[in-house]
Amino acid sequence: MSSKHLQISHENAVLRITLARPEVRNAFSEEAIAALTAAFAEAGARADVRAVVLAAQGPAFCAGADLNWMRRMADYTREENLQDAAKLAEMLRVMHECPKPTIARVQGDVYAGGMGLVAACDMAVAVDTAGFCLSEVKLGLIPATISPYVVRAMGARVAQRYFLTAERFGAAEALRIGFVHEVVRAEALDAKVDELLAALRGTGPDAVRACKKLLRDVCGREIDARLIATTVQGIADIRASGEGREGVQSFLNKRQPAWLRT
Repeated sequence: MSSKHLQISHENAVLRITLARPEVRNAFSEEAIAALTAAFAEAGARADVRAVVLAAQGPAFCAGADLNWMRRMADYTREENLQDAAKLAEMLRVMHECPKPTIARVQGDVYAGGMGLVAACDMAVAVDTAGFCLSEVKLGLIPATISPYVVRAMGARVAQRYFLTAERFGAAEALRIGFVHEVVRAEALDAKVDELLAALRGTGPDAVRACKKLLRDVCGREIDARLIATTVQGIADIRASGEGREGVQSFLNKRQPAWLRT
């Protein structure tokens, strides 16, 4: 499924999706958006995939929109802009709702729409030299389609600053505000990603899928009777499932669960 926009590999139950246009700083276009949407949809459906790593080639992770795409957008009607933005929004939704855990491997700068790619992943590891910027207002635009994911990742109060000022900030600040989970030197990047993958391999695949849904269900919700009922149903369902029963029995009997023996 690799293309001129993406390189895709599968090994040891990990699907690696790599942005492969370093000559344009991995900026995305209509074609790249379609390719990413399809790649994450396929990853979510594959039984032989336990985790997904989103990476990039070259010095930049993603510079946002491709310049040629932006030139075309400048002449779009409002209806054409609606259709175009909907495709970007669908890509981010598919990434965010991928039932497999996802890790952004950030080896370089992240700008504008690229911030949405990182925020839509479950985890993010960045090199200490990476820079981050929500640059849209400098172009008279707003980070609309990426905003639900970026605000969840860094919090509303922090987003108020960086959405409005378009300031560039470094990896240490990205870590402080929670936008990334780990910051490491370039030579340690793959080791840190592998560390997270090792942790994920020890988890129950169905439990991870259910946890991702749980997070979407409870995030930002008022703690009321309806939410409590949802959580009660969630734990009851997973306890009664085959994987849940196997996990508890293996713990009580001091043996490895079945998913670690396959």
